[in-house]
Amino acid sequence: MKNKNFDTWLAIGLNILHYRKEQGLTQMQLAEKAKISKNHMQRIETAACSCTLDTLIDIAQALDIPLKKLFEFKD
Repeated sequence: MKNKNFDTWLAIGLNILHYRKEQGLTQMQLAEKAKISKNHMQRIETAACSCTLDTLIDIAQALDIPLKKLFEFKD
């Protein structure tokens, strides 16, 4: 996915990766908890695709973090 919002999606994906690793979860484990495929999880983390807000909510809930944490970008 290379669009005008690529950098934002990449930052979201990196936040998901950070919180997933912090909790010691594999992509498969997080995908199962969020009820999406491992392939879709991998594509979201690497910004190869975008996803719906509902999916981001599901991922945040699976990580047991507030949704806003996925949108806290480092400079």
